[in-house]
Amino acid sequence: MADEVVLLDFWASMFAMRARVALAEKGVKYENREEDLRNKSSLLLQMNPVHKKIPVLIHNGKPVCESLIIVQYVDEVWRNKAPLLPSDPYQRARSRFWADFIDKKFYVASRKLWEHKERNKRQARRNLLKPLSSWKESLETSLILRVRALGSWTLLLSHSTAGSMHMRLMETSAQRQSAPS
Repeated sequence: MADEVVLLDFWASMFAMRARVALAEKGVKYENREEDLRNKSSLLLQMNPVHKKIPVLIHNGKPVCESLIIVQYVDEVWRNKAPLLPSDPYQRARSRFWADFIDKKFYVASRKLWEHKERNKRQARRNLLKPLSSWKESLETSLILRVRALGSWTLLLSHSTAGSMHMRLMETSAQRQSAPS
């Protein structure tokens, strides 16, 4: 029986992009179902009755919710391709820590930037840059920068809504897969 894979998605969602990148990295063929977030489908409400939000990966009729959990699930189910997360438990934990950090600090700060009135945007920009400086300092001395640890970048950088970032990730991934270990 072939795998049935469906992603409940919204094109502009940074979290859904994380799931799309994970599926693309693994070469998983899937059906993408765009959701109207103001008028949620019965499928979304059925598959994610707790949070009622995207992304939701449906694999053979079973839902997997939350982007970081989806990435881990995809990495474990489709092991035949390059790993998304480092194999070393400590490095894997660091990757998860920084992905969670981005979710909690960067995403919240960036949302506030969009929600602020023009006169408050300067402070919102400063608040957005604070968590990024912490992240940058850690990455400068981390093994996460190694090409073999690109999975960490997949988790973290997929939060850019820019298509060019997504394309750079895909190009780098293709180079990584063809590079010798």
